Amino acid sequence: MASDPTACETAIAGLRTALDTARSSTVPFRHWTLANVLPQDACDALVAWQFGEEAVAGDTGGRRETRNASRVFVEPEARARDARLDVMAQMFDSPEGRRAVEDLCGTSLDHTALRLEVSLDTDGFWLEPHTDIGAKKLTLLIPLSIHEDAEEWGTDLMNAEGETVVRSNGRFNTGTLFVPGNDTWHGFKKRPIKGLRRGLIVNFVDSTWRATHELAFGPAH
Repeated sequence: MASDPTACETAIAGLRTALDTARSSTVPFRHWTLANVLPQDACDALVAWQFGEEAVAGDTGGRRETRNASRVFVEPEARARDARLDVMAQMFDSPEGRRAVEDLCGTSLDHTALRLEVSLDTDGFWLEPHTDIGAKKLTLLIPLSIHEDAEEWGTDLMNAEGETVVRSNGRFNTGTLFVPGNDTWHGFKKRPIKGLRRGLIVNFVDSTWRATHELAFGPAH
């Protein structure tokens, strides 16, 4: 299913606006908060996407990796199936989109590949403190929960001791963006989730990333 070039251009312009108006903070580490990150069509597609029970995570022992076989990604098959998802992927992966991210964060996305994971968490879920260092060169967390308490389900931004310093905004389509480093500790302190905590995890990963089936457009070059 081919994407409408005009829709792609509009999506890229929207991403640029979200990045241009991002709020910066250095507590507890450098990160940015973005409003209205994704096009509405992409939000609609991600919320409407139906998954089997195996894709929904409760207590994973604090690590998403324990459920690798059941994780969901916007990979080539998903992009081909739904043009709205393809437009979203094209938006992030376009030279203009990449450049806008680089300009804000002062980092390089050269020789990186786009990875888009749909996270689906339920009551019992928690995530241990971690930093995303290594192959991940950029992390953007976008909540897409539509439940009454969803704004309380943001990611915990932590210090090196694993203590929550700031809880990111859980508001629908509000992004938390950072460049992974030794100090970018984050996780999810266990708390009630009455409903489905849905989100999009956006990463740019380098050529050492082995799980190439997860990537939106294939491996980095």
